[in-house]
Amino acid sequence: MALVACVALAGLATAAPNPPGNNGTVKVDDVPFDDAPNNEPHVGCVFQVDFYGFDEGDLFADVTFESHPPTGPVQVLLTDSVFIGEDDNAGGGSQAGLDASATYTLDFTGIEPHPNQGFHVKLTINADGSHGADTKHKVFWVTGCVPGTTTTTTSGATSTSGATSTSGTTTTSGGITTTSGAASTSQQASSTSAVGGASSSAPGGSVGRGLPFTGANTVSLLLAGLALLCLGAGILLGRTRQSRM
Repeated sequence: MALVACVALAGLATAAPNPPGNNGTVKVDDVPFDDAPNNEPHVGCVFQVDFYGFDEGDLFADVTFESHPPTGPVQVLLTDSVFIGEDDNAGGGSQAGLDASATYTLDFTGIEPHPNQGFHVKLTINADGSHGADTKHKVFWVTGCVPGTTTTTTSGATSTSGATSTSGTTTTSGGITTTSGAASTSQQASSTSAVGGASSSAPGGSVGRGLPFTGANTVSLLLAGLALLCLGAGILLGRTRQSRM
């Protein structure tokens, strides 16, 4: 009977370092980094996650960071895998039970920060070796990070730089608009050009060569009129002399 009791106690002692269950805990650490198992819910752009009291073995923790309301939109910021099976969980959640520390800098591109608190982040840990639930969570704030900016470049037939320029038709430079064809204007003058350069108009005046004159000869008409006038005057004078005789 005593032998059975001794064997049972020996089994308990052997199992004690890795008891069944969701062992281990995680803490968020701000600079300056240390091994103390205190959680800091407000950290800078660079921070650490400390792992305490996990079981010994070929065990890893899957790490996931997500943006969390009230900041958003909600999306995955980073994923990682950390080895946590260096030793047994004899130290538990104390400084002696530290299994691993990982340093992170998150990319908050596209995330709208809180005006006072910064970025709200949810940390999810899925640890190997757990019996039953293997998930642990932490929620914390990150400040001092500037969200990445997005630059969109669109290539096409039309480019804009203080004015509108259409490839093959109009070129704009320094506020001056030049239209290919018969006319060119600057500042607030406008220029229009029909296809082929057939006609051109500008509010400030005509530009380029004028249209050819296609009407009648004015000098010829003037001379013909003068001849008719003289002929009529001669006839009138002749009739006047006859009447006096």
